[in-house]
Amino acid sequence: MFDIVLYEPEIAPNTGNIIRLAANAGARLHLVRPLGFTLRDKNLARAGLDYHSRTTLSVHDDWAACVSALCGQRMLAITTRGQVRYDNWAYAENDVLVFGPETRGLPATLLANWPGGQCLRVPMHPDNRSLNLSNTVAIVIYEAWRQHAFSGGS
Repeated sequence: MFDIVLYEPEIAPNTGNIIRLAANAGARLHLVRPLGFTLRDKNLARAGLDYHSRTTLSVHDDWAACVSALCGQRMLAITTRGQVRYDNWAYAENDVLVFGPETRGLPATLLANWPGGQCLRVPMHPDNRSLNLSNTVAIVIYEAWRQHAFSGGS
């Protein structure tokens, strides 16, 4: 099983989509405050449908609390500044996939302390800034799960 971390997510429908995605991929989801919405946001509920109860969701007050909760697990930053393409990485069970906020990505101060080889990127045309967060999470989590023969899936 994998863990998905959304660092300071800003857009409720993206997070709702990722709740549904995590439930379907058997991943645990972690949200790091501050959030750009409340957990009672109707757009979060609408996008997540009835999958909220099928997802293991943890909310952490800050980055330090998240790191503490996931202590001992390998953390991979998914960033446009990543050196390794996401599909050229060998994912291990219990890897933690960390994604930044929609409008700014993971902050440079956080990435400065990240092991360089553990910063992954999804390729795109060079003149573009980014992909939608929920799409990016889907691309990466399904590659990680595929490498494990979709263990637990049907």
